[in-house]
Amino acid sequence: MQKYGNTVIPAKGWSSMDPIHEFVAVQKRGVATIPLSVRRRLRLDEPGAQLEILETDDGRFEIRGVLPVDADQAWFWTERWQEMEREADADFAAGRSVQVDSVEALLAELDS
Repeated sequence: MQKYGNTVIPAKGWSSMDPIHEFVAVQKRGVATIPLSVRRRLRLDEPGAQLEILETDDGRFEIRGVLPVDADQAWFWTERWQEMEREADADFAAGRSVQVDSVEALLAELDS
């Protein structure tokens, strides 16, 4: 089993799905069962999944599913690296990329 670093990433998936509105009963000792639809949406069935609870300035609470990231992969989730990933995606979408079939073709492209 791999150890995890302190970095977490938000669980993806909200944007294209219908909103969920659920009520959850809280037991005497503070135990609550999260509805299956919410667990699936937040990817809480994945290993190491956690809930992050944030209080907003207006007193509301937001609950987010987060997944741990292997410590040796935390660099990928830094803001700077994610910025570079978005830039690369935009370049690719705009056609600013070249596909090559061999190392020789790649080296020739780099030299041009």
